[in-house]
This record gives sequence, structure tokens and C-alpha cells, in this order.
Amino acid sequence: MYLKETIIAPATGNQASAIAVLRISGDKAIEMTEKIFESRFNKKLKNQVSHTLHFGDIKDNATWVDEVLVAIFEEGKSFTGEETVEISCHGSLYIQNKIIDLFLKNGARLALPGEFTMRAFQNGRFDLTQAEAIADLIASDSKASHQVAMHQMRGGISTKLGELRKELIKLTALLELELDFSEDDVEFADRSQLTDLLKYILKEIQVLIESFAYGNTIKKGVPVAIIGKPNAGKSTLLNQLLNEERAIVSDIAGTTRDTIEETIQINGINFRFIDTAGIRETEDEIEKIGVQRAIEKAQSAKILLYLFNTLENTEDEIDMHLSALVREDLHVILVHNKIDLNAENQVIIDQKLEEKYHFPLLKISAKNGIFIEDLKRMMFDLIQRQDSDNQIIITNQRHLDALQKAHAALTEAQNAFIMQIPSDLIAQNLREGIKQIGNITGEIDVDRDILGTIFSEFCIGK
Repeated sequence: MYLKETIIAPATGNQASAIAVLRISGDKAIEMTEKIFESRFNKKLKNQVSHTLHFGDIKDNATWVDEVLVAIFEEGKSFTGEETVEISCHGSLYIQNKIIDLFLKNGARLALPGEFTMRAFQNGRFDLTQAEAIADLIASDSKASHQVAMHQMRGGISTKLGELRKELIKLTALLELELDFSEDDVEFADRSQLTDLLKYILKEIQVLIESFAYGNTIKKGVPVAIIGKPNAGKSTLLNQLLNEERAIVSDIAGTTRDTIEETIQINGINFRFIDTAGIRETEDEIEKIGVQRAIEKAQSAKILLYLFNTLENTEDEIDMHLSALVREDLHVILVHNKIDLNAENQVIIDQKLEEKYHFPLLKISAKNGIFIEDLKRMMFDLIQRQDSDNQIIITNQRHLDALQKAHAALTEAQNAFIMQIPSDLIAQNLREGIKQIGNITGEIDVDRDILGTIFSEFCIGK
């Protein structure tokens, strides 16, 4: 990244629209704009105060290009922390590209993906977790993912990690001070208090680590596999959940031969429903592939909706399917479909299943839409957590990796305290914990390759 260069990119994406915004950042942003902008009120941009709008025309020498609004931001008062200009023009791609070309001719260059945010980070406008939250905010597609991204952008994670890092630095400083007086056999810190403090910090880090499972679910959506025998009503259920005819419904067994995926929101959380081929033994090669894909989707799901009915399923079949599909981290809901058929033994089988597996069981009629809303509430209850607007939730794999490394280093320090290992070795583990936490927020020097990877995932113009 060449921070002294003036850069330009469309902030509204490279597409035709009613209005487009072009962002220019760098120490010559206003100077370059002056060369192609003519104010309708004969005002020089360099003489205007920050955060003001100016109406006028963009010209290529004597050729009129467009009438625009120009917003100017002084150095230190913009998103990037640099002198910045934002030009609102008509959204024609020709007009956008023409204005960009004029800036390039005057010495600007095209911004790299995420370079505006990169400059904001490097100019101290916010820390690394807040910068990453901007990308999450742009990508948020549900109430829950929006809340988490906003909380992180406001510094929720940064504040918590800052507190933990501060305590670790104090702890390390006391131990290293002892090393300076090692010959005098002096202890500046109460070992029991230090052990209690380290125990508290480890507990707080573990809570953050455990929040990742929920945070990742919010960010990517909850994968829900709909599994059962052919003609169990899987496609009918999917259509009811989506409130549209998305999957083909037929009385012919084996109609669904591939997976169908659709997303809906339930109380602000995205659920990705996967309708799969019916599980059965078959000689049809294409259907075999569909059955295998159904099993694979079930293995990667967070929630499994197992559809059955007592007219078409035996206890042995249900046991065989569940034993093959169930795993420890999978939420299973037993969905007794076709309750409108009034099978005589349905109550007995339901009781046996509940007693044996301890999974929640719900009776529905997918065909008639009976108790579909109850099923949605049940799925949400399995996933929901406390209000995500007021808690710290980890959604970033990079953060998780660093927290796990910090936890490992601090656990070693805790064990060293217990075993009364010399202070210099304990301090080394504490410093590693401090380093890993600092890597998350960018409080210490972060490898340029890591920064490049982070910001390359941003869109151009942000």
C-alpha cells in the first residue's frame, strides 16, 4: 500500500444506478478535483471548510461531462483520516468511468480492494476488529448479523480484549520486575492473587472462544437438513416453510434426486433449508448419488429435521436412520408428518422415540400447513442466545485462532504458577498471550501479509 498516493474508486459499486458516489482520498484529493470541477458559485474548494457540499460541473477541458455534488473532508476529519473528496454524479457507467479517467490523468490511481478502510486503520481511525466489522456490516443480511457487526464496529470486542490485555501487561510487569531483583529473592506480587487473576482471564477468553459457534451461525446462517424416506413430505415441508412452490411435489417416490437449498429468516436469524433425496436402498444410479448427498448435507447441518410417519416407517427404519445421522453437536427435531392420516400406532411410536432419543418431537401436517409455525419457533429456540446487541460474540476465524493460542499460552502460565516454575518462564507465556490478543486488535505490529489478506476481501471503494 502506498499511503502517500491519491486513490479513487466508486463507493457505490461498478454498476449503473440513479446516483453514483466516487471517493478520492490522499493529500492531493482536493487539488486534483479543482482541476476538473467548476463550481456554479465560483468557489474554490481549497478555501472551503470541511464537511461541506458544493454544486457544479465536471469538465474535460471545455467538454461538459456531468453536473455533480462535491463533498470535501479535511485531513483528520474523514473516514480514512486523509484529505478526502466524494463526488455524487449520475450513475451512468460511462460518466463514472470518464470522471475516474480524468483523475487518473491527473496523477491519481485506482484504489485496491479495501484500501480506504486499510488507510483508516493505519491512520488510527479505528482498530483492526472494527475495520473487519465494516466488511461484516456490509455483508449482513439479517437482524442478528447486523447487530453483531454493529456491536463490533462500536468497539465491543476491542474494549473487552483491551481490558484483558491491560491486566496481563500488569501481571507480566510485576513478574519481570522480580527478575530485576532475583538476587535479592524479592516477590512483588502475591502468587495467590496472580493465580486468581489468570484464572479469571482464562475464563473470559474461554467464553469468547465458545461464542464463535453461535457467531459463525449468525454470520453464515443455520444449515437445516430435511431428511427422511422418499415421500415423507420433505419437499412439501420445504414449500410450506418458504411459503412458495420451490420444490417439486409428487406421489412418485424418488422425485427429489438432488439437494435444494433456500434461505428464510426466523426472528432475525437466517436458516438455510436443504431439501434432500429420500434415504432408501435403490438401484437407480442418479438416485444413489442423491441419497449420498443427502447424508453429506446432514453431516454438515446444524439442525436435522427428521420426517417420518407411522404408516410408512417402522421403528427399525427410524432407528437405523438416526443412528447413522445423529452426532453430538447436531440439533435433531423428530417431525411426525401426515398426522391427518390418523394412524393407530402413532402415539405409541412417538413415546418410544422420545424416551429413547430425548429429542424434541412435533406432529405436523406439511400438506395442510398444520403446526408449521410451531416448527419454526422450535428451530429458533434451539439456536437463539441472549440478545446479540448487548453481548460480545466472535464471528471471525482469525480472532478465534488467536484466542485459542492465547488461551493455550496462558494455561501454560497457570500450570507454571502451580508448579512454582521460575518467573522468567511464566513471563514468557504471558507475553505470548499478550501478543495473540494484540494481534486481534492490531495493537501490535501485524504481519503485512495478514493485513493484505484481511483487506483484500473488502469490496473496491471500501
